[in-house]
Amino acid sequence: MKNLLLNGDFLDVIKGVKDSSVDLVLTDPPFRVIAGGSNESPFKGNARGRPRGILTKNDGRLFKHNDITPSEYMPELYRVLKPGRDAYVMTNNLTLASLLEAGDAAGFKRHGLLFWIKNTRTPSRWYMKNTELVVYLYKPPARAINDPRSKQTFEATNPRNKSHPTEKPVELMEHYVLNSTEPGWLVLDPFMGSGTTGVACANTGRDFIGIEIDQNYFTVAKARLAEATSQREAA
Repeated sequence: MKNLLLNGDFLDVIKGVKDSSVDLVLTDPPFRVIAGGSNESPFKGNARGRPRGILTKNDGRLFKHNDITPSEYMPELYRVLKPGRDAYVMTNNLTLASLLEAGDAAGFKRHGLLFWIKNTRTPSRWYMKNTELVVYLYKPPARAINDPRSKQTFEATNPRNKSHPTEKPVELMEHYVLNSTEPGWLVLDPFMGSGTTGVACANTGRDFIGIEIDQNYFTVAKARLAEATSQREAA
């Protein structure tokens, strides 16, 4: 298998990826998150006040590089994806509308919404969140997934001891990789974080391109992918 890891700003680096050269886009882009609101509440001090663990800052940021928007990255993802191939883009309810709008404008067609059941919950005063949204798109024509018995929901425990605040379980990424690619196909994660998508590709025999702007996370991703590749080659 072949891996290409690139450290830099997506909007600059993606220019070097050829049109219609990628078999799958699988990514968790940065997006704003829901903060907890003010501590001042008419219910402060009882069960309807702010739950413990809720974000107290209202800037909606989990990490430094958090400002790119779907209208900036979706056209490029469409450009590099081959016709008849899929894209899985993770999001939340704050960004869902703008992501769908940008996907439509770029030319993507929608298969629908998928849900990761993560077996943990994010504290909130408006229903605690124990799932994450995955927008499932394709570049026409549509292609059936490899296991049509797969459900709209996929359950995988949220990783502990994360290297990245939004790190996803490897088995979740493997599920989407296995359903939408064949061995040797090329998978792109343009916001790879700590490299979970790359590990999933190494485990399943797919080629991988990963882009990450943060040097620290890029270093972690390189190490994780090198270890996963070494383990597969030794098996």
